[in-house]
Amino acid sequence: MKTINIKKYLVAVLFLGFTISCSDDFVDVQPAGDNSEDFFNSEEDYQNALIGAYDMLQSSYLNVMLGEIASDNTLAGGESATDVLGIQEVDDMTHTPQNVQLRDIWSWMYAGVNRANYILEFKDKTDFTGKEQVLAEATFLRAYYYFELVKWFGDVPLAVDKRIEFGEQFTIDRTPKSEIYTQLEADLTFAANNLPYVQTTPGRVTKGAAQALLGKIYLFQQKYDEAAAVLDDLILNGPHDLVTDYNSIFEEAGENNIESVFEVQYFEGQGAGFGCLQCSEGNVAVGFSGIRNYTGPEFSSGFSFNVPVQEAYDAFEAGDLRRDVAILDINAWAASTGATFGEGYEHTGYFNRKYLPRTRSSNAQGDRNLTNPNNYRAIRFADVLLMAAEAFNRSSSPNDTKAQAYLNRVRERAFGNSTRNIVATGDNLYNNILEERRTELVGEGHRFFDLVRTGRAAQSINGFVAGKHEVFPIPAIEIQLAGDRWSQNPNY
Repeated sequence: MKTINIKKYLVAVLFLGFTISCSDDFVDVQPAGDNSEDFFNSEEDYQNALIGAYDMLQSSYLNVMLGEIASDNTLAGGESATDVLGIQEVDDMTHTPQNVQLRDIWSWMYAGVNRANYILEFKDKTDFTGKEQVLAEATFLRAYYYFELVKWFGDVPLAVDKRIEFGEQFTIDRTPKSEIYTQLEADLTFAANNLPYVQTTPGRVTKGAAQALLGKIYLFQQKYDEAAAVLDDLILNGPHDLVTDYNSIFEEAGENNIESVFEVQYFEGQGAGFGCLQCSEGNVAVGFSGIRNYTGPEFSSGFSFNVPVQEAYDAFEAGDLRRDVAILDINAWAASTGATFGEGYEHTGYFNRKYLPRTRSSNAQGDRNLTNPNNYRAIRFADVLLMAAEAFNRSSSPNDTKAQAYLNRVRERAFGNSTRNIVATGDNLYNNILEERRTELVGEGHRFFDLVRTGRAAQSINGFVAGKHEVFPIPAIEIQLAGDRWSQNPNY
C-alpha cells in the first residue's frame, strides 16, 4: 500500500488566488467565516482534514519539474517553442507576472497552507488520543508549503493557525521571508518533537522528515551550526540509510525504502485532465518528461519536456554508476534495444530517467500521460548526508573530517568503492560537495535553488539576471486582487 488516502472527498476550498479548486481527495471545507460546528467533532474529522492537507503535495510535481528547467540541468523541450509557453519562459528566464505556471505554484501551495491551517485553526475544538501527532503532521505540511512559497517568491503573506479568507487580501501584507523562516523553524521543531521516526502508513510525515526539512531551511539561511546539529542528530539517531543499489531507488519496488526521508505518494487513479492537472492522483511531471512517440521496452511515451543537457550528462565522473540511472541516452538505448522515438523541441538526446514513465498494464486508469504512479522522493537520505557535509564544512568551527565522511558515504555508493573518496578541505571541499549535489540529485528539482542560495546562479544559468531572477514574480492577478497593496518583486 503506497498511498495515504484512498478515500474520496468533495471540496470547495478557498485559497489565496481566490479561486475554487477542482474536485479531488479534498475534505469538505465549510465556507469562509464559519465556526465549523459540523466539523472537527471527532478524530475522524481531523484525519479526513489531514488527508486534504496531504493531497496538495501531489500538485508539487510542477515545482519539481520547473526547479530543473529553470536551472542549468535541463531545457524546457516539449513539441515546439510555444508548447506550454509558461514553461518555455521559465527555461529562457523571460517569465513575467502573467506566467500561468507560476500562478499555479502560488495558488496550489497556498491551497496546501490553507488546508493545514484549517486543522490548526480548530486544533483545540475536540480532544482525542494521538491529536498531537495529527497537529504535528499538519504543522509540518504548512511548513513544507510555505518553504516552497518562500523559495519561489520570497516575501509572501503569512498566516498562522488560521485560513486566509477572501477579502483579507486588502489588509494582509507580504511578510519578510526572515520572519517566515522563524515561524517555519518553530513549526518544524514542534513537528519533530511530536512525531515518530517510523509511521505505519507510508507517506505520512515522520520525525526524520521534520528534522531534514528544518536542516534544509537552516542551510538556506546559512545557519550552518544549527543545520549541522539537527542533520547530524538525524543521521546518527534516525532509522535511515543509503540503499545499496542506486538504480533501485527510482523503481516502483524502491518506493518508501530506508533511504526515503519524505516521499510524495502517487497512484494511477482517474481524475486528471488538461483542464485540471492538480486533480490527478498521478505524477503529472512523469508524463511530461517522457520520451516522445516512444516504442520499445521498459518505458512508455510522453511529451518530451524537461530534457537534460550535455553539460549535466558530462558532470558525472568516469565510472560513476549513477549517470545511466539518472539520465537516459536515448540514442544508445535505441541502438541496444531496437526502440524507436521521436524528437521534440530542443531535443538533446537525453531524458530524465529517474522520472520517465514506466511500462504499465493495459488496465491503467485515466489519461496514461497524466496518471503515472511514480512517487516523488522529496527528501532522500543522500540529500541529508550532503546537506550535513556542507553544514559541517561551512560552520563557525568547521569539521571537515565529518564533512568528508558524509560526502564520501554518498560517493562510495556512486563508484562502488572508496578509491574516489574526497580528501580536500576548506573551499575545495565545499566545491566538491556542491558538485556532488548536482550529480546525486539531478532530475529531482533541487538544482535551481542550490545555485541561487550559493550565489552561483548568474554564472551558471543562461539569461539569469542577478537582482531579479533569485525569486519569481508575484502573479499579477494576486497584486491586482490585493488592490496593489503588495509590491512586485524587483525588476519584474
